[in-house]
Amino acid sequence: MVQVETVAQFGVIFLLFALGLEFSTAKLRVVRAVAVLGGLLQIMLFMFLCGILATLCGGKTKEGVFVGVLLSMSSTAVVLKFLMERNSINALHGQVTVGILILQDCAVGLLFALLPILSGTSGLLHGVASMMKSLVVLITFLTILSILSRTGVPWFLKLMISLSSQTNELYQLAAVAFCLLFAWCSDKLGLSLELGSFAAGVMISTTDLAQHTLEQIEPIRNFFAALFLASIGMLINVHFLWNHVDILLAAVILVITVKTFIVAIVVKGFGYSNKTSLLVGMSLAQIGEFAFVLLSRASSIHLIEGKLYLLLLGTTALSLVTTPLLFKMIPAMVHLGVLLRWFSVDTNQVELGLKNDVLRIDSGKRINLIVQGSHDS
Repeated sequence: MVQVETVAQFGVIFLLFALGLEFSTAKLRVVRAVAVLGGLLQIMLFMFLCGILATLCGGKTKEGVFVGVLLSMSSTAVVLKFLMERNSINALHGQVTVGILILQDCAVGLLFALLPILSGTSGLLHGVASMMKSLVVLITFLTILSILSRTGVPWFLKLMISLSSQTNELYQLAAVAFCLLFAWCSDKLGLSLELGSFAAGVMISTTDLAQHTLEQIEPIRNFFAALFLASIGMLINVHFLWNHVDILLAAVILVITVKTFIVAIVVKGFGYSNKTSLLVGMSLAQIGEFAFVLLSRASSIHLIEGKLYLLLLGTTALSLVTTPLLFKMIPAMVHLGVLLRWFSVDTNQVELGLKNDVLRIDSGKRINLIVQGSHDS
């Protein structure tokens, strides 16, 4: 299991690297308010609501706050895979979703620094100092990468292109090494591997070789992404699942419903339409893969008990497994919204990435009109 998880981690790294290669700073700049402020707001809301709920139910407030941290995380790898498959990355709801996911990845280091405070193993002042240190390291790291993207990266890529003029293998290996190097640096600085790999992709996206690099890395990305999705299934404890299937199913349905509602409300608060808010909410309705790492860390410092650990682990795994079904439900939900006059019809199909369906419907209508016209004549 440990070996599978280790290999599966590369799937997440290469997925985010590929996203960075397709990243458009101009498009993300449009949604930066909802990405940064909205992303932070939804994390705070989950922590506050779960903390209050745990207190009212007679549980420990610190456990409730931790559950809120866990629920606020969404799966970058899984969501990006489905957004790419549906060609929705460049749609408005896709850009907002990606922006919030990036903010969550950036916040992981700060959330890890929060765990010792909740468990009581470190004082409040020490915990705040640790979070401030993580923030300073994050800003410094991104600043250095910004400078490198303008100076060293174009030179390095041109050198690799010139050395691999006859074959692409050398350039492919160089791109993989480039991604892993910055992921490793990010991890050593106390940040997440995912943040480093995404930043590496963004650095290359500013050059003329972004599309060429994406073509070289795509087969590797697809292979490791499949291993990552398989590893999620292996995390499910079938015996525990069978004995507590009613509680787990209720927990998953509750998580999906609450996350969709809260995220949609936050996005709506920034002036976006009902349709965009619902799409973002449904896209982020699962618990992310970072939850497994957070759960392991929380269990090791005795922040949560064994039964709660297994329950949260099962809920997280099931919410990830049900994500494909949730994405398949999105067109039906939007259609229902149109029928109930919650949404406008104008950009419905375009925003969902269903342009082919629209073309087929339009061509069918034209054929019917031609047949009717011939009968009339």
